[in-house]
Amino acid sequence: MKDRTSVPLDVPQDVKGTYIFNYQEITRKSGRLMLFAGDQKIEHLNDDFYGEGISDEDANPEHLFKIAAQSPIGAFAAQLGLIARYGDNYRNIPYVVKLNSKTNLIKTSQQDPYSALLTSVQEVIHFKNISDLKILGVGYTLYLGSEYEHKMLRQAAHLVRQAHQNGLIAILWIYPRGKAVTNEKDPHLIAGATGVASCLGADFVKVNYPDTYHAKEDFKEAIKAAGRTGVICAGGSSVDVDEFLKRIYDQIQAGAAGNATGRNIHQKTLQDAVRLCKAIYAITVEGRPPEETLSIYKRNNYVSQVLQ
Repeated sequence: MKDRTSVPLDVPQDVKGTYIFNYQEITRKSGRLMLFAGDQKIEHLNDDFYGEGISDEDANPEHLFKIAAQSPIGAFAAQLGLIARYGDNYRNIPYVVKLNSKTNLIKTSQQDPYSALLTSVQEVIHFKNISDLKILGVGYTLYLGSEYEHKMLRQAAHLVRQAHQNGLIAILWIYPRGKAVTNEKDPHLIAGATGVASCLGADFVKVNYPDTYHAKEDFKEAIKAAGRTGVICAGGSSVDVDEFLKRIYDQIQAGAAGNATGRNIHQKTLQDAVRLCKAIYAITVEGRPPEETLSIYKRNNYVSQVLQ
């Protein structure tokens, strides 16, 4: 697998080297991104961090940083405030700052979704300079089909340009959602979302994987529509490890440029989460098949049990 760094023309000449460095770091020189998503503390409140089937370790926000620090990931995505609270103790982590977020309390039936900015790119650059943390990029969520999509589209376009002007990688989370959307996991609609990301100039776009019988084939439409924008898949709710690794492999085989995984990782114990990260990395960055990566997960589990 070769590095596929392609520098957009909105990256100024004097920061071109910074952009290339950040892109190579975030993709581990593979062209693929393994993103550990830790932005759900706002998005889903405490639903994803406490309760039946969730490790007690996940109740503490520092669990996210421990996983990211001990795992081979492309980057850890979280809000700036959370990074500011823990970053000094976890300086080896490559970060993506999530610029906007909203909770899940207001349902679509009540109001179409709108996620306002929490932080600007300029504030991220200032924080990067004073903290000296390894901040590689920024992320932003927009909801196509929402009555507020025009506001989010404009913000997203502006933020992508600002990120590139400072040599940062720009990642968009795009979900078709709102009263006008009947099926947000329709593969044709997902392809529309990846095409929008390309028009906005994003380096990567995070989307849901189609919920269809022929998902692997159907997803190829979204890959084509994205053009030079890398498509990464949302991990979704926790499922069996074997099933999850096979799904990730299918996504890569369909042309995905990576994945963004949250709950399937952080709802586990630290040891289990790190082992799963190693398996996901082996598929995403190294291109290894699921049967090999599952053995990585199980082998590390056996070793940890022997050492206990």
